Amino acid sequence: MKILACSDVHSPIFYHEFLRSLESFSENVDLIIFAGDMVERDSVEREIEEYKKIYNSFFGKIFAQIVAVFGNTEFEEYREMIKKEVSGIRFLDDQYIELKIGGEKVLIFGSTGSLDEPTKWQKSHVPNIKQIYKSRVEKVRSAFRNYEGFKILVTHYAPTYKTLEGENPLFYPNLGSVEMERVVLETKPNLVIHGHSHLGKKFAWLDTIPIFNVAFPANKSLVLIDTEKIKPGLQKFF
Repeated sequence: MKILACSDVHSPIFYHEFLRSLESFSENVDLIIFAGDMVERDSVEREIEEYKKIYNSFFGKIFAQIVAVFGNTEFEEYREMIKKEVSGIRFLDDQYIELKIGGEKVLIFGSTGSLDEPTKWQKSHVPNIKQIYKSRVEKVRSAFRNYEGFKILVTHYAPTYKTLEGENPLFYPNLGSVEMERVVLETKPNLVIHGHSHLGKKFAWLDTIPIFNVAFPANKSLVLIDTEKIKPGLQKFF
């Protein structure tokens, strides 16, 4: 299975760089994944406009279903309107979808993700934020616990500290989640994709589980993931 993945384009900030990267891809892919913050925080009308630009950029180039999660720049109150107006993208907001790709069953769970320590803004604006993060971790556990097919976890926030190397360690709890890492180790998804970490590592192993940080500022391009080439012990796939 070939997956083209990206996050943190913060369009219009990195939109032109994103387009140049997209134009360099000529391979057929089975799935496109956006791991949040594809557009910069703005009015809902501007965010929808930027999402439509991103979506339309694939026309005539790459034909595959697009599955996405929201990042921290898409306010909660904007999300339903974005889903409605950009219906060509399948947004997963603490939800899962089962697809059949190449004859194989694939379960994708998508979420903004969890932080060990909410940001100051979150603490002051979202009174129950710690409970929200705890419930997201439990939803991942529930979705993956007994699934027999290929499992993909997509979050915006880092679901491990392993890909945060390069960021200031003091801020790791504000960028990722050890609690989510425990669930990943417990449920063993076949593939984990996240964004958010602009300065972090592009890739890390969590036991035998491959973790891809697809943030555009970290990779300077979209990331092509070929699941047939992922083998524990190898360090480079792209």
